[in-house]
Amino acid sequence: MVDDDTWSGALHRLWQAASRAEEVAALADDVYAPLLATPGVHLVVGTRWDEDATLRYMRGLGADGDAPVIIATTRSMPGAAVREPDGEPVVTQAPADELDDAAWPEAEFLRQSPGASVVACTFRLDRRGWAGLSVAVDASADTEGVARRVAQAVDVIVACHTGILQRGREARRGADDALLAEASLQMDSSLDVEDTLRRVARIAVPAVADGCLVHLLRKDGPEFVAATHVAVQQQRALEEAGRDDPWLAALLAQRDDGDQALFLSGAALDGSPFAGGGRHPTVVSVSTLHARGRVVGSITFVYQRPEDRLPDSAFLDSLATRAALAIDNALLYELRRHAVLSLQEHLLPSQLPAVKGWDLSASYEVGDPMLDVGGDFYDAVPRPDGSIALLIGDVCGRGAEAAALTGLARHTLRTLLEEGTDPGTALSRLNRALRQEGATRFLTAVVVTMTPRADGTVLLTTCSAGHPRPLVLRTDGSIGEVVSGGLLLGILDDVSYESHEDCLAPGDTLVLFTDGLTESREADGTYFESVLPGRLSALRGSDAAHVAESLARQARTFRASGQDDIALLVARWNGITPPDGLLPLETLLEQAALR
Repeated sequence: MVDDDTWSGALHRLWQAASRAEEVAALADDVYAPLLATPGVHLVVGTRWDEDATLRYMRGLGADGDAPVIIATTRSMPGAAVREPDGEPVVTQAPADELDDAAWPEAEFLRQSPGASVVACTFRLDRRGWAGLSVAVDASADTEGVARRVAQAVDVIVACHTGILQRGREARRGADDALLAEASLQMDSSLDVEDTLRRVARIAVPAVADGCLVHLLRKDGPEFVAATHVAVQQQRALEEAGRDDPWLAALLAQRDDGDQALFLSGAALDGSPFAGGGRHPTVVSVSTLHARGRVVGSITFVYQRPEDRLPDSAFLDSLATRAALAIDNALLYELRRHAVLSLQEHLLPSQLPAVKGWDLSASYEVGDPMLDVGGDFYDAVPRPDGSIALLIGDVCGRGAEAAALTGLARHTLRTLLEEGTDPGTALSRLNRALRQEGATRFLTAVVVTMTPRADGTVLLTTCSAGHPRPLVLRTDGSIGEVVSGGLLLGILDDVSYESHEDCLAPGDTLVLFTDGLTESREADGTYFESVLPGRLSALRGSDAAHVAESLARQARTFRASGQDDIALLVARWNGITPPDGLLPLETLLEQAALR
């Protein structure tokens, strides 16, 4: 006996079995066995018929378990329409001897059971036809309970069948997309559109056709790009047709972005380079490549294969559409790459100033493999008092908006610092400019002014707006952190920034960086920030260029995840006092105060 919990478990197992089945018929045992275990049920029969009332199959199983599965031969069901519901599945109950054999081909089996009462559910299985699930019960059966279970089984069958059909459609779509998936992989390895089209032509043969011609649309008409054929001896003839044949040129010139795939065969190929005999009649199809409202080219396929192996128009249209988008994306990518390079040149200084006593260097690692514009920036600015200001910052996000904000921030800070504005005021004025512009992104930045003093050391004055603290590599290999802190830029109005002082001794190196360095992460979750002091200490005695390049390279090798850009700005103090014995104004004032 099957109680309600056991029955629910059976339905769950049926659903799991459906995830592996290729058709509902394969699930018969998973449906029949639990129903047969219901008290009073002696026989379960399933049927399916088409819209034209042709029986596709009929199978059943008896309660004794020894009865063979019944497989009916195809035959007509002239009375099928009387049991087909207009909407939801319908459960009926009737004596078996009252069933009309014209509508109920399973009746002859159901009548063999003792009691001869039938509980049945007829339902629409899919667009192609109908199905029925019938059980023969005796007088001891709870017919209402049996009817409920039959209805539940039907619900699961319909859901399973829907899933099976969906998997079938997905499998077909996967096969259809295989060519374009391969073309997309090839696109990743090449930014050259014509080269990509050549690859597409090679992939399409023999998967889609026996021969393939690819043309790009130029201002003066179609331009032959590539051809391939399964038969090497026909390759050259196909290439010549693609370049010079007037019949093909006229055909391609007539195509526009609204046309579907055009198939030509027989007399339609008279006068073409494809006319002629062969084992199979030659068929030619032409698909226009159109994307984003414009035609980018065409693909011509040549078939010399049985008719049942020809692709349908819908597949070719889909192939052409996706190929065209891939080509157009390559064109757009190429334009963006040039734009990124141009923008990046303006976001970063072309070279750092040469300042006596200082060894300055920088390094920039692009983290985004798609070459989207990053928001990291840096600069070194000589100041009127003889000091030099270093600045580095990072705009939240990537893309054109981040690039615009990056340019605004860098040039604003540079202009203010060149005029002698102190770092705190420069950051406050930048923050005010960002708020007035209505910037939707925040940014971090740190500004350090470096002023040589009479004793050979350098006074560091640091202001930070939420940026990672700079590090100092001392001559003995120890690492110091420059104290700094402040609110992010672009968040609140009227923000002030405090200055913090430190110093450099001759041979010391100041390292400024963006969080792309410290947040580079290993596969085990370890951040580069935890190993940075040790890595930096190992570089003592190195010049600024080696420190910047080495840290960037180590972080890139270290990280298994993280796509942020890495910017470093390094300044090594060589301990040379200002030329001709002249000291900066600030130093002279300090000395005067001491006297």
